[in-house]
Amino acid sequence: MKGQASDTQFATCIRNDDYGASLETRKVYQLIPDSDAEHNLLRVVDESGEDYLYPSSYFVLVDLPEDIGRALPAAS
Repeated sequence: MKGQASDTQFATCIRNDDYGASLETRKVYQLIPDSDAEHNLLRVVDESGEDYLYPSSYFVLVDLPEDIGRALPAAS
C-alpha cells in the first residue's frame, strides 16, 4: 500500500459505547493531531462534523492507499 496524502490519519470505529449518536461502528473517521493522544484519546471528526476526543480503544488505525486518503476528507 502507498502512504497517505499529507500525513492525514484515519481510524475505523470498532465500538461506540455511550457515543452512539456521535460514532458509527465500522465507519472510517479522520483523525486530528492532538497532544492528548498520550492519554489514550484520539481527536476524531465525528458525525456532527466537529472534532472531539474519544477513547483510543474505540478505534483501529487504518493505512489507506494515497488516492483514498485524499478523497475521504474532500467527501466530508
